[in-house]
Amino acid sequence: MIKTNAMRILETAHILFKFYEYNPGTAVDAGSVAMFLKKDPEEVFKTLVTISPTHEHFVFVVPSNHELDLKKAARAAGVKNLEMIPLKTLLPTTGYIHGGCSPVGMKKKFKTFIDIHAQNLQTFCISGGKIGLTLELSPQELSNFLQAPFADLTAEIH
Repeated sequence: MIKTNAMRILETAHILFKFYEYNPGTAVDAGSVAMFLKKDPEEVFKTLVTISPTHEHFVFVVPSNHELDLKKAARAAGVKNLEMIPLKTLLPTTGYIHGGCSPVGMKKKFKTFIDIHAQNLQTFCISGGKIGLTLELSPQELSNFLQAPFADLTAEIH
């Protein structure tokens, strides 16, 4: 097992986590990862990156079975509006590829928000920084470490 940047950063910060490896061909999106890990989709989160009209980037960590509500996200970020960054700019902006984007260890420190659904969970799962690797850790510890407030960010997927 080769450690990812996200794992090294969390270890350096003395944040405890478990990691799960899976075949990247079997689970690419967070919902599939939840099924593969036999976890509740409310406990497996995806990392989404947005951009504001002033070209400021914001990161949102939301449950796999919910969609990011861009209006709620913009309100949380204190900007007029937001849109998802184009997929082709994800790697150059964050250092991560689609399906392996972790809120920990991006190229730059972007203002990050964690959906309120995580606030009362003991642990939740996030990407470990590459497809095929998931990290389970305390949402509160991650929030404190990233200085990422909890906010109402989602609309449920029906």
